[in-house]
Amino acid sequence: MESSPLVLWFDLMGVFFFALSGNLLAARKDIDITGGLVLGLLAGLGGGIIRDVLLGVTPLALSQPVYLVPPVVAAIVVYLLGSLIHRVRTLIVTFDAAGLGLFCTFGTARALDHGMPIASALLLGVVTAVGGGLLRDVVANEIPAVFSGSNLYVIPAATGAALTAVAVGTDTWGPVAATVLSALVFAFRMVAWRREWRVPAPVRSWTVRDLDVRRRRERSVFGRPGREEDDAEGDDDDGRDPGDDGAPHDSRGPRPDRRR
Repeated sequence: MESSPLVLWFDLMGVFFFALSGNLLAARKDIDITGGLVLGLLAGLGGGIIRDVLLGVTPLALSQPVYLVPPVVAAIVVYLLGSLIHRVRTLIVTFDAAGLGLFCTFGTARALDHGMPIASALLLGVVTAVGGGLLRDVVANEIPAVFSGSNLYVIPAATGAALTAVAVGTDTWGPVAATVLSALVFAFRMVAWRREWRVPAPVRSWTVRDLDVRRRRERSVFGRPGREEDDAEGDDDDGRDPGDDGAPHDSRGPRPDRRR
């Protein structure tokens, strides 16, 4: 199944979507095109490399050089069209969710194709989906989406991996099932992000009282979707303090020296 054109094209699409999220994150942080390419490579290829290393096979990103094309294309696209993009934060989450849906399904299917038990295949499917994004966020000094408390990330990936295992086990896995499951995970992730669905936090009562205030100051790109961050918020146009009206503090000016 791994040599099927379906697997190749869907896998390349997942690499491209994750690479776009990496390059957009680099643009948002004012990183140059080479740094964006690095983030795109980590996001697009990191999860698959981790999966294949755990499977004990040569990573597809290394055995098939075509996997290097989508990150390069993504870097060029963001470089040329970056000035036309205004809602970068939303696009990062959108492309990340698209890659999540593709990678959790095809990562699980690849693991099952190599004879892994169902539990191990589910784990590898989730690792494939979240591994690249985790590397991207850590390198970019961003709070990883896996650890963001304002949305669901691992649960949509685990759901897609479980449904993929069911489809493979019932011999219904194919182009239609792969497309439907990937779209389902994408929709699950985006709705969870938009509506800020959360999982229970058992240590919430053990932490400081100002936890919500501190989270708002963290400025995670995967945080609250309804509040677009403005890097210049709180700063005046001329760089002065908010309470400074431009008038000198002493209207009499400097005192001349008095010589005796």
